[in-house]
Amino acid sequence: MRAEYKNKVVLISGGLGDIGRAIAEAFLTSEAIVCIADRFVPALAKERWPLLDESQTNLFYDQVDVSDADQVEAWVDRIQRELGTIAICIANAACVTIQNFRELSNAAWKNEMAVNLDGAFFLANACAKSFVATGVRGNIVFLGSWAGHAVHQNLPAYSVSKAGLRMLCQAMALEYAVDGIRVNEIAPGYVNAGLSKVVWSKDAALQKKAAAVVPLGDILEAEEIAKQVLWICSDNCRQMTGTSIVLDGGLSLIRP
Repeated sequence: MRAEYKNKVVLISGGLGDIGRAIAEAFLTSEAIVCIADRFVPALAKERWPLLDESQTNLFYDQVDVSDADQVEAWVDRIQRELGTIAICIANAACVTIQNFRELSNAAWKNEMAVNLDGAFFLANACAKSFVATGVRGNIVFLGSWAGHAVHQNLPAYSVSKAGLRMLCQAMALEYAVDGIRVNEIAPGYVNAGLSKVVWSKDAALQKKAAAVVPLGDILEAEEIAKQVLWICSDNCRQMTGTSIVLDGGLSLIRP
């Protein structure tokens, strides 16, 4: 699998998060040209991920607000102009507010929709248009969530945005299939990453409690998600499109 990604240009939004970095590292190991974007200024980005400060010839960082369509399109255009034809798009950027409907502000709702759903659309569609223009049978992968497949309390905006992402995946897959473009979703369950990782690192008992809820009895690591992303973009899955792979250990099976 490693050889098929050599020198291919890969775009990853939310690239400085735990999952984004894991995906980037997996593609770097496969000798791809990896372009990541996040909301941090370059100096702070290098503090968050020291690898950016090393002499990497195939890793590039840009500050991009994915909720701004103009910024996203400018990023995609510049990458294609400076680094060559884009082959893979990973729409990973996301944010979450842990509140119920009674507590959730209109601003928080709008922000999650703007980042999680609008941002994913802006990036994926810009890349899809690039694929069509350059004749590339490219791959788009959305990082969804099991919460978009089953009701979860205290995550109203996040759950709705991820459910929308699932339909976005299917709609784009159908329209762009004629161009040979594949569009799929990876929907993880509990992951030792992001906010969960911060909380669990302070209280191991909470992590054990979370794992006990999962029917298969364990939680995911970011590196496991990265492996699935590489697999779904590979020729092993050349007929797979519009598909959601739910990696939740059975969580969505027990939630009403």
